[in-house]
Amino acid sequence: MGKWTLQEFLEQADRYLANELTVEERMEFDQFRRDNPLFEEKFVQHQALISELEQYHRRSEFKKSLQDVFEQDYRSTTIVTRLWNVLRINGVAAAVVAILSSLATLYSTGYFSTIKKTTSDYSALRREVNNVKRNVNAQHTAIKNINNSQSEQPDMHYGATGFLLNKNGYVVTNYHVVNGADSVHLQNRLGESYKADIIYKDATKDLAILHISDTEFTPSKNIPYSFRRQNLDLGDDIFTIGYPRDEAVYGEGYLSSATGYAGDTLAYQISIPLNPGNSGGPVFDHYGNIIGIISGKQKGIDGAGFAIKTEALMNALNDIPEEVLKGNLDLSEKNSMSSLSRTEQIKKLQDFIYIVKVY
Repeated sequence: MGKWTLQEFLEQADRYLANELTVEERMEFDQFRRDNPLFEEKFVQHQALISELEQYHRRSEFKKSLQDVFEQDYRSTTIVTRLWNVLRINGVAAAVVAILSSLATLYSTGYFSTIKKTTSDYSALRREVNNVKRNVNAQHTAIKNINNSQSEQPDMHYGATGFLLNKNGYVVTNYHVVNGADSVHLQNRLGESYKADIIYKDATKDLAILHISDTEFTPSKNIPYSFRRQNLDLGDDIFTIGYPRDEAVYGEGYLSSATGYAGDTLAYQISIPLNPGNSGGPVFDHYGNIIGIISGKQKGIDGAGFAIKTEALMNALNDIPEEVLKGNLDLSEKNSMSSLSRTEQIKKLQDFIYIVKVY
């Protein structure tokens, strides 16, 4: 069936729930859900939302029917009038509860911008801005295109983390961070901001490769870390630096599983406290080698997160067409931090990690 964006998948889900698909299309849709656990979780949430809206519609119709009966010929009947007052109050309460329930569902499933996308088992640190959802008539608004003159910059929709792959200005972050973006800017620890182009996206691996296109950007000195290709052992010490807020935040923990969510062999489960904004951040081993890229965390379990392995990153880099590259994409194979203390490692790393600001 090919790769679907979230919007395309939800549109297909609407047709599925409305029984508008052929038998073959339904079989293909069911197979896609089985092969993509994250999309299956979105389908379950979407189905629950539809159910909530239908319940609200039924309550509204019931309230309207009661009002029609009342207005016909029962105004003079005291008992019926009292009954109507009670039912009317209950009907309004039910409608309010239904609306609040629907809004709560929208909030928890990430239908609004700047809201953390949450699933029943898996809560990605995505701050994803979803597209228009036809069934709730929600409008996605965005301010497009910055004028060449120094005009006011549009509001930022959300922020996350990214880090340099090499000194030529290539940066990696998550696919869900930049998907649907009008523009992307990278801000360093000094507050300097650079425009970046999205040159490659892989929804399946949840990876995106950016290139800093800003003429003000000065190519960095050599990258101090290398990319570890061998798997870690359970219990190995790891740490991360990211931007859950406007300044760098350090976190440390250990590798808790050799596989990710639902047994994903291209990801690790890690025990590190994570917050919205950590998405796309690097995960380092004890010696300062990058072993993965943060993608999400387990809902309801403190310190249980997931990181995409560097193996998946290497595969994604090999898939980038040469014609879209803007310079050498070779990764650093030298690590100049292995003998440093953790404090010194952090000081050296901060110049290579960015806030990813999506507009």
